[in-house]
Amino acid sequence: MSATVDTLTAPVSFTQGAVKELFKLKDQQEIGEDFGLRVGVEGGGCSGMNYVLGFDQKKDGDQEYNIDGVRVFMHKAHGLYLAGMQIDFQDGLNARGFTFNNPNAASTCGCGSSFSV
Repeated sequence: MSATVDTLTAPVSFTQGAVKELFKLKDQQEIGEDFGLRVGVEGGGCSGMNYVLGFDQKKDGDQEYNIDGVRVFMHKAHGLYLAGMQIDFQDGLNARGFTFNNPNAASTCGCGSSFSV
């Protein structure tokens, strides 16, 4: 079983707006304490890889982080693609939703949820 790693060594970070929205969603959806936020990647999308962001239970191969009070699960292999990424939440007139600022992405699609390395 993996130990929880502190924020300093976590491969991703959240803005204050993202943390606020994550706690709001967790409360609204009545998500239990045995769930955490899954952050990862999967093949697909117009640029080759899609971001994964959603509440889930811990699985074999996951590393667990506590980032600003948010319990985060990430498969070890995904850290390679996401190291240094910042997740934000936009709540403006032109855009609403989570955004990903990934320094490892060579290109991204127009919707911002797909990237290539």
